[in-house]
Amino acid sequence: MDLTLIYTIVGFSLAAYSVVANDSVQTLGTFIASNQRFKWYWLATAASAVLTFTLLYGWSVNDGDITFGRLNKIPYQTIQWYHAAAPLILVMLTRGGIPVSTTFLVLSAFASTVVLEKVLMKSVIGYGLAATVAYLVWLVVSYFINEKFDKVKENHRRSWVIGQWCTTGFLWYTWLSHDVANIAVFLPRQLSVQLLLISIVVLSGLLFYIFWDKGGRIQKVVYSKTGTRYTRSATIIDFIYAIILLYFKQYNDIPMSTTWVFVGLLCGRELAIATMNKDYKLRYVFPLIGKDFLKMIFGLSVSVGIVLTIHYILIPNGI
Repeated sequence: MDLTLIYTIVGFSLAAYSVVANDSVQTLGTFIASNQRFKWYWLATAASAVLTFTLLYGWSVNDGDITFGRLNKIPYQTIQWYHAAAPLILVMLTRGGIPVSTTFLVLSAFASTVVLEKVLMKSVIGYGLAATVAYLVWLVVSYFINEKFDKVKENHRRSWVIGQWCTTGFLWYTWLSHDVANIAVFLPRQLSVQLLLISIVVLSGLLFYIFWDKGGRIQKVVYSKTGTRYTRSATIIDFIYAIILLYFKQYNDIPMSTTWVFVGLLCGRELAIATMNKDYKLRYVFPLIGKDFLKMIFGLSVSVGIVLTIHYILIPNGI
């Protein structure tokens, strides 16, 4: 077994774990938080079914490319040790409960500085747009209901549960259309049937582990936000997030950090709730959103360090 194959296997495995354990909380975190009455394996089975459909659909309509064109600007490269090191750093940060951007950390090892700049610009726009949309939406929502104290009527609960499962499935599909590129970057751009099946099995297995682990340490980010344990709140969050991701999916094929979009969404939502709720002071909000933002900046700094090291130190010196 040559070193290239070893680096490919290690990099793919670490990236797959990182994406599922770190980033999937954006889409499945509220789903886990608000559906604790269901057995974890039923939730995992539903998520795995959507995952399988998304990969099969992307593979069939994009000539074997499961990334929906997200890697058009990042051609396949022979995997080196530093490519596998990037997701290793991400795993370490994930185990520490830090919601950093997988897109920046993993793709920075493959992308040129020009492409990384475009990824960053799109992600910043995504953060700003998500925060603005969320703030406006929850100003309206908070005017009609208090998500924390206004209980859903008994005869409406079933409808909200069904709605949340549907919106989560839609969100999971749109999110995978973006972030599966962070795993597939280690693989050929056109997958064989064997590689496709291996990808599905590996990712499904990791999904079952994450559901069994109740979302892992990153799940605390979701639990810290107002009302995310409630089905109605989770449904609204998922739907708005899915629409924003769908917009950026159609906008262009440049990858982007869905983590930045997600944190921007929660930021705008918390600010709107604080604006409309006199009992929820802004001084309680800023430490929450500020801590998440600092974690994102930390992850971005690591990513920039990786890409600069690779392009200006390792490659020129043939390391």
